[in-house]
Amino acid sequence: MKSLSLYTAVIAAALVAGPVLAQDDVPLHKQNGVLVDARGMTVYTFDKDKRRKSACLDKCADNWPPVQASTAVLSPPFNTIKRPDGSLQITYKGKPLYTFIKDKNPGDKTGDKLMQGAWHVVTN
Repeated sequence: MKSLSLYTAVIAAALVAGPVLAQDDVPLHKQNGVLVDARGMTVYTFDKDKRRKSACLDKCADNWPPVQASTAVLSPPFNTIKRPDGSLQITYKGKPLYTFIKDKNPGDKTGDKLMQGAWHVVTN
């Protein structure tokens, strides 16, 4: 009976505060209504991306590092795409995800609406 109560408590805690991905090596979660990576850094999408294809390459990717993934299976609405260099990038609802090099501290959102509003903090 005690193990069932502990199991129930663990499941309830996971549903309330757990990561939104099915893997532990690249956890993304909501923090203050914004999607962040394991270090608490804000995650962005880019309007110029096509569904499941990144348009942010080379110098762009130096400034907007793709959120990397392993080969682990992700739970919808998350998935991965293969980048031209062969690395895997996490997507949210088909949109590739990035962090921003000028965000220095967890919770910074200095990239939101840059490039005439092409970059967006992920909020839903």
